[in-house]
Amino acid sequence: MFYEESLSRLIREFKKMPSIGSKTAQRLAFYILRISEDEARSLAEAIIETKQRIKYCTICGNITESEICPICRNPERNRQIICVVEEPKDILVLEKTGVFKGLYHVLMGAISPLDGIGPDDLRINDLLKRIKEGQVREVIIATDPNTEGEATATYLAHVIKPLGIRISRIARGLPMGMDMEYADEGTLTKALEGRTQI
Repeated sequence: MFYEESLSRLIREFKKMPSIGSKTAQRLAFYILRISEDEARSLAEAIIETKQRIKYCTICGNITESEICPICRNPERNRQIICVVEEPKDILVLEKTGVFKGLYHVLMGAISPLDGIGPDDLRINDLLKRIKEGQVREVIIATDPNTEGEATATYLAHVIKPLGIRISRIARGLPMGMDMEYADEGTLTKALEGRTQI
């Protein structure tokens, strides 16, 4: 089935988004057709306003509407601990727990030779500069538990270790409420390796 060009263009634009396939793109496009022109304009304005106002924190790389994000500005945060994440969205996930009270550093990706992303393409030098200039005592590496995240964590440990500060990696393993019988071997291996004394 072929659509009018304007609708086809909208579907193509939605398909460019992460995790949006053809069917989801079509559903979103037809949703836009059903809403009023005012609602469509409001959505378009929200997208444009976000693109114009949101930038990256000059210290940690988090998203913000000012030069420095609210977390870096907060005097109550522990400035001796930096948690390193791959993307700004990872900060939101960690903040929802309410447990971590330190600062963050966003790498803007992970080392991935197959995609042509090396250490120089990430904000690693900015992290090293923060460690050398500040009062940092510990770096927690919270990269994703996949090949790229593990490669990034290993590289970070290698370049941070000579600076003489504590380096830790977030624990991996079984999620709360999961039955062991449904866990794969890799998850169980990491759970055993990351065991803690009780």
